[in-house]
Amino acid sequence: MLTTTTMKRQIITIDETKCTGCGDCIPGCPEGALQVIDGKARLVSDLFCDGLGACIGHCPTGAMTIETREAEPYDEKRVMHESIVKGGPNVIAAHLSHLIEHNENVYLQQALDYLEEQGIANPLQDVARSENRQSADSLHAPHHHGAHIGGCPGSKMMDFRDSGNRPHASTADPAAAPVSALRQWPIQLHLVSPQAPYFQGSDLLFAADCAAFAVGDFHGKFMSGKSLAIACPKLDSEMDIYVDKLAAMIDLSHINTITVAIMEVPCCGGLMSIVSEALQKASRKVPVKKVVISLKGEVLSEEWV
Repeated sequence: MLTTTTMKRQIITIDETKCTGCGDCIPGCPEGALQVIDGKARLVSDLFCDGLGACIGHCPTGAMTIETREAEPYDEKRVMHESIVKGGPNVIAAHLSHLIEHNENVYLQQALDYLEEQGIANPLQDVARSENRQSADSLHAPHHHGAHIGGCPGSKMMDFRDSGNRPHASTADPAAAPVSALRQWPIQLHLVSPQAPYFQGSDLLFAADCAAFAVGDFHGKFMSGKSLAIACPKLDSEMDIYVDKLAAMIDLSHINTITVAIMEVPCCGGLMSIVSEALQKASRKVPVKKVVISLKGEVLSEEWV
């Protein structure tokens, strides 16, 4: 006699009285857990539903909700094998992006492991490389000012490492024109992808928002040769997302070191707490340097912790 293991977990439920069978929810579920059958959206596999609710926002009638009930345990590698990979690179990319956006780092690692085991390319890396080439080309294209092709310009991934940025000239030489040491965009931690190519194997500078305004030569002293993420522990919300993203950078992007640049004000110490929690969640351990900056831009202390 065959038995099926079940467990209590969050999963999609559909109110058939509200469902019109429009199918708007289907593209929001790259896992393939939903199908329109007999004029109604159906959850065809508990196994494939990750319970994150990406489909809910696409339902115009409010027929979809998340409930906690007995269901088959979600199996990421089986979902990759039986559903995602068969859909091709676009479906794989949508699924990986879905996991990244919901900070499902365990499932993400399992999906990446499966791709590596099967010798299948990670399409997100190909997309990033393509966007980087487009961004570099647009810098030299005529009439590019104000133009943007798709997406929000505030979160479009751009890699400046191959587009002419050089180490920042020291302000000790008045004749030297300062050059930005910024290697990427975006930089705000809520907006960055923890698997962006510029984080791979990099030394990360995790800086308080105010730090760059206090230190006159911030680029030369701290940013040169480093990837960057900025945050404000006092004003930003959802610190747990910051923790998860840093943990993903540590484990998935294999960052080498983290330099935490904070101001001397007490609230700024929250950045160190975020890094500490991320290190506890991550499977890898990386060296962390703490730099404390005064309100006048002086380095008060600098130590490995």
